[in-house]
Amino acid sequence: MSDKYVSPLSERYASKEMQYIFSPDMKFRTWRKLWIALAETEMELGLKDSDGSPRITQEQIDELKAHVEDINYDVAKAREKEVRHDVMSHVYAYGVQCPKAAGIIHLGATSCYVGDNTDIIVMTEALRLVRKKLINVIDELSKFADTYKDLPTLAFTHFQPAQPTTVGKRATLWIQELLLDLSDIEYMISQQKLLGSKGTTGTQASFLELFDGDHETVKKIDGKIAEKMGFTACYPVSGQTYSRKVDARVLNVLSGIAMSAHKFSNDIRLLQHLKEIEEPFEKNQIGSSAMAYKRNPMRSERIASLANYVMADALNPSITAATQWFERTLDDSANKRISVPEAFLAVDGILDLYLNVVDGLVVYDKVIYQRFMKEIPFMATENIMMDAVKRGGNRQELHEKIRTYSMQAGEQVKKYGNENNLVDLIAADDAFGMSKEDIVKILEPKNFVGRAPEQTVEFLAEVVKPILDANRDILGVKADITV
Repeated sequence: MSDKYVSPLSERYASKEMQYIFSPDMKFRTWRKLWIALAETEMELGLKDSDGSPRITQEQIDELKAHVEDINYDVAKAREKEVRHDVMSHVYAYGVQCPKAAGIIHLGATSCYVGDNTDIIVMTEALRLVRKKLINVIDELSKFADTYKDLPTLAFTHFQPAQPTTVGKRATLWIQELLLDLSDIEYMISQQKLLGSKGTTGTQASFLELFDGDHETVKKIDGKIAEKMGFTACYPVSGQTYSRKVDARVLNVLSGIAMSAHKFSNDIRLLQHLKEIEEPFEKNQIGSSAMAYKRNPMRSERIASLANYVMADALNPSITAATQWFERTLDDSANKRISVPEAFLAVDGILDLYLNVVDGLVVYDKVIYQRFMKEIPFMATENIMMDAVKRGGNRQELHEKIRTYSMQAGEQVKKYGNENNLVDLIAADDAFGMSKEDIVKILEPKNFVGRAPEQTVEFLAEVVKPILDANRDILGVKADITV
């Protein structure tokens, strides 16, 4: 179809798995499971008709279960055109398929029973998928960090050359941010609770009437529904809906992942500009319509673009939660239908791109070494001076000479575009008592990275490996990038 708008999140970025989680089919199947859970709960708690006979029978439950998957969408759609109510249209359609159970579907419940509980179930399932992909990105990054743990590279502060690190150590910084996100998402998953079935204003008045004022029985409804739907609990109190602050908390976690991914994508784009590390570039890929030689970091740029959207999108549920009135208003609905699914679809796309980029990173070690050696003489002046002092030199005199030579070498580089000649200037001065070969030995890159290799090894072994070992069953995900 080319004659109507289709979200790029579905067409270009999000996986089929994430798209299904937020699909109408997932939603309506979950509605039916919730209706079954409610009916089973009411039957198990002994709901009776006025004559004392069971209000709900196992036969009715079995009939509902027989049609939980084969939804008659045509009937629901036709009914909704008449009544303009999606929940009641699906209650009707379910009843058409289950004539014996038609009278007990949605008994005592409000629309939010299926709507809000389904939203929690869907978000929880989506959080689990995000967690799975996040762990796979961490796994790929850990392999990259281990491979390049010993490769010296210039570090940057303010994007100015600073004390060297290693390529692998830099990758641990990306991993550490993702571990913070993993901690947040696992906490959020552990905190997810259902709304339960609390009625129009959260008082369970309708159920108290159904169970003839039996408070102790009504108190059991939420717990049984939660258990049947795979949750440990329902929120103990609510208005008609669960607190919209839950949506804000979830999207804040997604926003955190977007922040981490954006930081990574910035670093890769800068490194690609320096020609030190490049994201994967396919054989037939076109970098520019005008400049055929170009290899643009388009996947990293796309990560940044989607991340910007997610971080901004996180404001939506925050504003919605802040402006709800009393037990509920409906100004949340339209915004919620857009902001929550699209945040998940965008983060899903971000993590697929992140995984794809890390899996195919190309490291140009010779370029890294070349840039290292252009800058290291300036950083090594203290080491050179100390070595010269050991050979009998005067520290104060040598310090002034190095300062002067550093200024001269810097002028050669910046003003005239020449190579850094600091080593030659020092070697030519007898006051240092050092040959060029002596100085070059001091400039060995590995002498300047501190504990970067050891920190990388320790971090991967002590922090990352236990997490990966505990999640071996979900590793091995490969990203399928559409464009």
